[in-house]
Amino acid sequence: MPRITRFLWLILPLIAGFAAPAAAHPHVWVTARTDIVYNDKVEVTAIRHVWTFDDAYSSYATQGLDKNGDGKLSPEELADLARVNVESLNDFGYFTKGKANGKAIEFAAPTDYGLTFDKGQLTLRFTLPVKAPAPANRLFALEIYDGTYFVSFALADGDDAVEIPGAPKGCAKTITRPHQPDPAQQQQLSEAFFNSLSATSNFGFQFANRVLVACP
Repeated sequence: MPRITRFLWLILPLIAGFAAPAAAHPHVWVTARTDIVYNDKVEVTAIRHVWTFDDAYSSYATQGLDKNGDGKLSPEELADLARVNVESLNDFGYFTKGKANGKAIEFAAPTDYGLTFDKGQLTLRFTLPVKAPAPANRLFALEIYDGTYFVSFALADGDDAVEIPGAPKGCAKTITRPHQPDPAQQQQLSEAFFNSLSATSNFGFQFANRVLVACP
């Protein structure tokens, strides 16, 4: 399956277990929380993500990682898995797109990353620096999604799912969560169809999470 790169290598055996005609997508579900970080010049300098993975992926991905056998997974035991995930994000455009005052921004390699495991779920935290501080004194737009719809991203419930630390007083954010496909539409999305999508496909655009920050 050409669209699956290192970020998803851990779930290949799970995918093989699905029947070809089944509506089995997406395969991974992520609940996201995000900070859009501003400096005192009303420039966006970074995006901070917190992604919590579904129970099934979390369970499979962590098999064999409890090296000391204490029944717990420490950040140290999860360090290699965190590194593989973060280093592979570039292949997917970090599942993140941003525009500051209408101009697309570019991201540098993720920093401050790590994984934790709690109540049966993996959570990946990382900072995505903006290559050059992006003037956003009028408008900043953020989208989070997987174009191939292999991974389903959903912003956590509540207005605090996205925070805007450093933004000037008066800036207002609007969160738009994606609709989910109805059962009839889902049945039409065969495994073969999804396998034909490349890593650059944009089918998942219709399921994008969107945030708009408008400043006075």
